[in-house]
Amino acid sequence: MGQLATRGALYFPDIESLVVVFLRTCPELDGVSVDVNLPAEFDGSQRAVVVNRLGGAFLADDGLDDALVLIDTYGGDKTTAHAVANAVRGVLPLLASRNHAGDVVVTEVEERQGPCWSPDRRHDGASRYVMKYRLVVTVRPV
Repeated sequence: MGQLATRGALYFPDIESLVVVFLRTCPELDGVSVDVNLPAEFDGSQRAVVVNRLGGAFLADDGLDDALVLIDTYGGDKTTAHAVANAVRGVLPLLASRNHAGDVVVTEVEERQGPCWSPDRRHDGASRYVMKYRLVVTVRPV
């Protein structure tokens, strides 16, 4: 186990919140709902991005949180959902070059699965693309 983990409690940044806050600031996604859940009034016609952490691992020797993140993008039709996916794809790599609240440092952003068409059966077949990203974020003592 790395030295960082033996010095006391650690601060693990909320990666879902980090991605949501970042995407909300991107002009490429103006007018798109971005959150960890779909809006309560979602009926399949809106543009939306949903961010969820799927898992990952703490790399103790390096003091890093290596996270796998699922990003669902929605639009009123397949073309719009794909355009939202491409907008996310176009800006998410910038996450590693930006300053974040709480001195969070993102060291890597890697696409693991590009946009994959997957109508959302939970919402009457709403047009959706799903993507997976690997994000590596520094962990620090509390």
